[in-house]
Formats: sequence, C-alpha cells, structure tokens
Amino acid sequence: MDRYEDADDIYDLKWHGDAEVAPGLVDLAVNVRDGAMPEWLAGPVRQSIENLAQYPDDRPARMALARRHGRDPDEVLPTTGAAQAFVLLARAVRPRHAVVVHPQFTEPEAALRAAGHAVHRVILPPPYRLDPALVPAEADLVIVGNPTNPTSVAHPPELVASLARPGRLLVVDEAFADTVSGPPIELAGRRDLPGLVVVRSLTKTYGLAGLRVGYLLAAPPLVAELARVQPLWPVSTPALAAMVACASPAAVAYERQLAADLAADRAHLVAGLAALPGVRLAAEPASSFVLIQLPAGTGEAVRQGLRARGFAVRRGDTFPGLGPDHLRVAVRDRATTDAFLAALADALYDMGSTES
Repeated sequence: MDRYEDADDIYDLKWHGDAEVAPGLVDLAVNVRDGAMPEWLAGPVRQSIENLAQYPDDRPARMALARRHGRDPDEVLPTTGAAQAFVLLARAVRPRHAVVVHPQFTEPEAALRAAGHAVHRVILPPPYRLDPALVPAEADLVIVGNPTNPTSVAHPPELVASLARPGRLLVVDEAFADTVSGPPIELAGRRDLPGLVVVRSLTKTYGLAGLRVGYLLAAPPLVAELARVQPLWPVSTPALAAMVACASPAAVAYERQLAADLAADRAHLVAGLAALPGVRLAAEPASSFVLIQLPAGTGEAVRQGLRARGFAVRRGDTFPGLGPDHLRVAVRDRATTDAFLAALADALYDMGSTES
C-alpha cells in the first residue's frame, strides 16, 4: 500500500475503514449508515436498472441538485463518490501552495500527491477546532472538512467561510454535513464566496457506498474544467437516479430526522465512553462517529482486543495529527453500542491485567 512521507512522519494515506472489516465483525469502522433505504429512494434506483441499455444522462440529476442548493445546473458536477471529486481537482488545478487541514479524510492529500503536487499540512491541535490563523496567507488551495472526518468536529460555517478569498480555491468536504443536527453548517448554497468548492456525498446517510454517489458545487468555469478531465459517462444511471431522489424535499426532511435520531444515539455512546476509565473523548463530536483516545501505548492492543470480541473500529494512526492510541468509532443503535461498550470495557480490563 502506498505511503507518503512528510518531514519526519509517515502516514498510510490510502488506508480506509473498510480495510478493518471482516466477516463476523460488527462494523464500527466505516461511517456509512447500515439501515435500509426508504422506498422513495430504493424504487427509483430499481427502476433505473431497466434503462441500462441507454447511456447515462446526468442532466436531471444536475437540475435536481441545483434546486436543492439554490444553484444553477452548470454549478453542479455529479461524481462517482466524493473521492472522485478530489481526483478531478488534483488533475485540473495547478496550485502553487496547496494546504490540507488535518486531521481529516486523507484522500484529498493522496490525490494531490498522486498528481505531483506538493502538499503543506496544517495540523490542528486538540480538540481539533479550525483556526484560520494557522492557514498560510499564500495558500492558493485550501482543503478542509466540515464536519471533519475523523474528529467529528463541526466548525462554525462563518469560520470556514472566512478562509475564502480571491485567488484561492477553498475546497470544503461536506460529505457528513447532513449528519449534523441543529443549525445548518453547510456552505453548499453559498454563491458569494470567491473560489468556493463544496464536495458532497450521498453514500453516508443513505448507505450507498457501493453505488458511488457524490457531487461537487462550484462556479461554472471550474465545473466545466473538471468535467473536461472526467472520463465519458463517469456516473452510472442508478447513481444518477439516486441523486434525483436524494435532492427532493422528502429527502431533506428524512435527513433532518435521521440527524436528530443520530444525535440521541451519539449521546448514548458518549455517555457510555465517559464511564470507562482511561477512555477520553478526543473532540466534541457532531457527526455519525466519535474519536476517542486511549492510554498511551494501548491503542493497538485494545483494537485487536475488540476484534477478538467481534468489533471492528477504525485505527487513527493513518491520519496526520493522530496516533496509534486514537480510535474512531461509528455511532450505531443503542443495543449495538451497549455491546461494544461491554467489549471495550473487557479489552481495557485485559490490558490492565496484563500490565499488572
């Protein structure tokens, strides 16, 4: 697996949570919702399979997504998942000073490096809240997640917006924006910010990781340039049907209810973690996962102990700014969470018994 070295540290930027999952393990490593699709989404996806003899037509999806975000269709680019958007940006732009704000999803940096770009890392200190003053003024490409994976921190939208300026592309990864309850944090509808690029994903909330459903919002000239470096017909007909369905008012209401339910399930997980000695919440979570920190030197052994007890969690040491004692845990239903907490307590107890 490719590795990239930056100064005196090495991180496995191509490692993703699905590598943690194996048959027989409860998946707490991947931040994709594991519930069934609602019929208003599953129906159009099934129906689209009857039209596979025709080449995909992305115009209905672009129009539907544009309506959802108050944009024009030429400001929307459907992509095969959010990850493709980062690859397209890396191929199409030529930054002189590219900055990725970490800890965050590593695919944007991996895509930039694969395209031959030098990358400057801005590492946020705990508790991983965005500090615009850390971003160099000369940066002409800045990539930041909101809410950020893997910290689950939701940054105030006005703080993220303050990074925009003429001559700079500000790329905001909003793959998990629809998991946040309360006041909206997204910038997807903003057309007034110079150089703003918003990357969105529908794979997380709707459990569509295998369908690869994402899109990008930006000014028309950049969208046209990114479309130019896309392969022909890059997004499948079923994925485009899912985009149309997920842009509807019913989908927006559905997402808001899911976010409210998720907040309650997350609070249950956080309370259980707080009751375990030696477990510390690394950041204030706002999304569908939490980041925890374990006592120094125990992270890998606890992760393996959890696997032995039937649970897969995401290792943290592949994220710049984190280490082996960080683990990311997906929020699930309360019964699953209670079983996980019991397994974690056992794994921690075993560590204490071994050390004693």
